[in-house]
Amino acid sequence: MFLESLRFEALGTGCQLFSVGGRPEELAGAAAWIGVMHSRLTRFDAASELSQLNDGAGRWLPVSAELEALLKEALRAYLVSGGLVHAGVLRALVAAGYARPFKEGPSTVLLGVPPPPPLPDMLAVGAGRARLQEGTGVDLGGIAKGWLADRLAERLGANCLVNLGGDLFARGGGPEGSGWPVGFAGKTLLLKDLGAATSGTRYRRWGADLHHLIDPRSGLPAVSDLEEVSVLAPTGADAEIFAKTALLLGREAGDYFLSGRSPGWWLYP
Repeated sequence: MFLESLRFEALGTGCQLFSVGGRPEELAGAAAWIGVMHSRLTRFDAASELSQLNDGAGRWLPVSAELEALLKEALRAYLVSGGLVHAGVLRALVAAGYARPFKEGPSTVLLGVPPPPPLPDMLAVGAGRARLQEGTGVDLGGIAKGWLADRLAERLGANCLVNLGGDLFARGGGPEGSGWPVGFAGKTLLLKDLGAATSGTRYRRWGADLHHLIDPRSGLPAVSDLEEVSVLAPTGADAEIFAKTALLLGREAGDYFLSGRSPGWWLYP
């Protein structure tokens, strides 16, 4: 069995696909699918499906099967995290200066937006349709990357690794059968049927105290005694949820939250 690999840019980050026994055209097709998902789920394109949902807040609108599933995943993430992983922080993100792609620099900062309502109050999802509360909007961000990594691993077969900018899922035993080698907290781990993700405030920063991670309890960029959290979990989606929750909770409560949920984690500093 040969190892096939592909590196590409999508979702605003670098992505990697690896497959044992797969074909190059399968990886190319998977990368193309991620490109399509990005164009439909980005909030930075007014024509995207997500932007149309946000612009139509207050009305029931038709949504694709993928967006329906992701919105349901956002509601699940809200429940699992006790409300801390909140997709409805779009207005707060824009107010904090993150209204355009990060590489284009910060936009005007207008802090003072109130915290969002509970996500189940502002988002309703039905079969092929969804409705947002008027005056609200969603950003799927990291939730989408973890979820997409899981879906892509299903598409690529029984022995593959999908890494979407650090949100990843390792399926099967890897090239040697003992697991896929993945860098984690300064070490190389062999992962088999596990997801991993990192959440942090160290890199996407602007100004003195502004960054992209909004605490839904305040509607402001999070203040935590942690700068970065890396987590292993049964799925890539769960790894993203767990990492962000732990970072927002802080070291002591975050460590308690991860105990019993994750097979391994790293808290910095």
